[in-house]
Amino acid sequence: MHDNHSHSDHAHNHSLFDELVCHLPYAIFAVAFGLSLLSFMSFLTFCTEDQRVLCRSAHILFHSFHFMHIVFAATGTLITFLRFSKSTTQALLVGIFSPVIFCTLSDNILPYIGGRMLGVNMHFHMCFFTELHNVLPFLFVGILNGFILGKYHAGDKGLYSLFSHAVHILISSLASIFYLVSHGFTDWYTQIGFVFLFLVGAVVLPCTLSDVVIPMVLARAGGGNEKH
Repeated sequence: MHDNHSHSDHAHNHSLFDELVCHLPYAIFAVAFGLSLLSFMSFLTFCTEDQRVLCRSAHILFHSFHFMHIVFAATGTLITFLRFSKSTTQALLVGIFSPVIFCTLSDNILPYIGGRMLGVNMHFHMCFFTELHNVLPFLFVGILNGFILGKYHAGDKGLYSLFSHAVHILISSLASIFYLVSHGFTDWYTQIGFVFLFLVGAVVLPCTLSDVVIPMVLARAGGGNEKH
């Protein structure tokens, strides 16, 4: 019991740099796995000599992982927030706006910027604007899941929080990778070194801010609602 409490206090006192370092290995392994998966997909489509096949496949996979990313982002945000605050209203607002901002940043904006930096004529697409009818069910389920775990599974929160971080980063990396390919970057393998480094940064920073830093800061800023 004492060990769990000490570990919790230590984790809560981490700086942003500490949190980024802790999450960096997850991002490295996740992006490496995602690029390996993409390599097999690209290899299988070479025989068709039609990169539109790869784009269409990546387009489907991007949306699937992007929507799943929203679920894990909302869940992780609320788990952290509810460790420090009991305000349901504030938790709901954080659970809505944090995934909107950070999922869009990680899955859409940063991959788009990365492609443009390499001279690719990327097409910009944001699901929160164009496919809100698909986004909302995943956002709702993520928020509901976060409230349930945050309020009724207190004993499991530490383990689930670790699992949630790892899966969150994996799904985010897959969404970012498939966004690149589906929106114009079909010969990504010619710049795989830059793609790897850029995606690690594009994944680890938004996910760490979304899961840990922002909900913790906002919950503590509530003052009187903070849990002790």
